[in-house]
Amino acid sequence: MILLSLDIDGTLEIGDPPGAFSLALVRHALDRGYIVGTASDRVVSDQRRLCEEHDLELAFVGHKHMLDEVRARFPQATRWIHVGDGNADYVYARQHGFEFHWIHELPEPGTPGWIF
Repeated sequence: MILLSLDIDGTLEIGDPPGAFSLALVRHALDRGYIVGTASDRVVSDQRRLCEEHDLELAFVGHKHMLDEVRARFPQATRWIHVGDGNADYVYARQHGFEFHWIHELPEPGTPGWIF
């Protein structure tokens, strides 16, 4: 089972600034049974509001510096992936045992090692 953690600003299309990870991709991951959530610098209430506004039922919302808690909450996952656009995303993902992908360097769907 794959856990997909997403930064918001600069990563998701609904971020400020918008990023390249579309809501269609988020929904595709959810439809495939992935554990999907956000790990951002934004306050949790703002992350929840964004999810409600866009009708997203995510498994978690939280902060990127607490990805260790996300990992502990979902021990059934076999891969933990975080996608982001900043150095903090990279540092916290690696520090907490997540694979990391830069939003501007996402592999093409179907590429070995990528989630789709």
